[in-house]
Amino acid sequence: MLTRFQYGSSEIILNLPEDCLMYQSEYKSTRETASQLLLESIAHPVGSKSLGELLIPRENGNIVIVVSDITRPIPYSKFLPELIAYLQSNGVKKEEITILVATGMHRASTLKERLSMFGEFVANNYHIIDHQCENEEELQELPGRSWSGSKIRLNKSYINAGFRIVTGLVEPHFMAGFSGGRKAICPGLVSLDAVQKFHGYRFLSHPNASSAILEDNPCHEENSSIAKLCPPDFTINVVLDKRKNINKIVSGELFSSHRETVDYVRGACCPEVSELADLALTSCGGYPLDATFYQCVKGLVNCLPALKNQGEIIAFGGCSEGIGSPEYTTIMKKYAGNHPRFIEDIKNDQFFTKDQWEFQMHIRVLEKTGQENVHFYTSGIQLVDLRLLSVNPHPVTFEEIQSILQKHIDQAVAANKRIAVFPEGPYCSPVALPPGS
Repeated sequence: MLTRFQYGSSEIILNLPEDCLMYQSEYKSTRETASQLLLESIAHPVGSKSLGELLIPRENGNIVIVVSDITRPIPYSKFLPELIAYLQSNGVKKEEITILVATGMHRASTLKERLSMFGEFVANNYHIIDHQCENEEELQELPGRSWSGSKIRLNKSYINAGFRIVTGLVEPHFMAGFSGGRKAICPGLVSLDAVQKFHGYRFLSHPNASSAILEDNPCHEENSSIAKLCPPDFTINVVLDKRKNINKIVSGELFSSHRETVDYVRGACCPEVSELADLALTSCGGYPLDATFYQCVKGLVNCLPALKNQGEIIAFGGCSEGIGSPEYTTIMKKYAGNHPRFIEDIKNDQFFTKDQWEFQMHIRVLEKTGQENVHFYTSGIQLVDLRLLSVNPHPVTFEEIQSILQKHIDQAVAANKRIAVFPEGPYCSPVALPPGS
């Protein structure tokens, strides 16, 4: 059967056996536009008065709308203008509106990205700022402590806003269980040290710091506790279908609206694993998620519940922006071929550096499959660098990647390998059955 996979901003079509184990999301279709879904959700929120009612007694100060950065494919241009128009129709002045990009430790957004994410009208006419986790002048300490006992500093513009609106994409997340909701605040708006704690060795070594798990997940516990210290006045949770179109919007109180959205997402894209596969074939999610190898790691980790021990992974991502941050690139090259040493170094607090957590999650894959069984295909990274990224490297041109992947699959079929398929990459996250079930 012919199956479409997302690769960069394009698609790859591969011919697969009819009996492969297919993992793909199954969202209910909707005929409503993104604007209609937004207006319906803010008029009938979960656990909250309507947005219009909440705006009446708001405090003096800017209305801050927290948005995701370019690594999340939320089509803000489809509903953000409608949200802003709604605010202004309820007495909010244009100059009172600030759009705050929750970057976490990611780089600042570019003008080109803002135009792409928000549309020309919003990008050119409204105040947009990026969170900077290392800028002490933009941080303010909160009263109280987090779940782990840490003091917390957040973005000043968010803390001191007269009204806070948080938006986010709810999808399976390979550390925090599900993204969205509280995750916009932590790691989105916290200080560098809070991000380091959230992504540190001890949190990520916990078995429940994994996709589709919230209960007893230290990442979920930590960022939920931080969000409670300075909660938003209103939350807008966005769900995307397999084409990255807005499928559902659930608004309201931070935690109750997030729970309802998680229940919806879990039912649509977290299928139970009925049989373990010899080989997993996966996209890394397409652009913008596969713009760097750093983000492509999510696609590798996502396969693990559906794969046998010492199974094989065939993954591919565009990597149009290369490997990732300079810090991440340095780690990957330094510890190439020696990931046990990396784990020992971070476990013993020999260092902490930006983006180290992605390699720690990557090592979960290596421990289950071995490096030789992790085949990674890309047209964005040359062999001299790809061979240092703890994968079995396959640099290819864009023109040849489809035919080369097909040959690899045909060889697996000829060897009678049972194949699990992930056309959407990590946007559909399999859930392992409990032992003995």
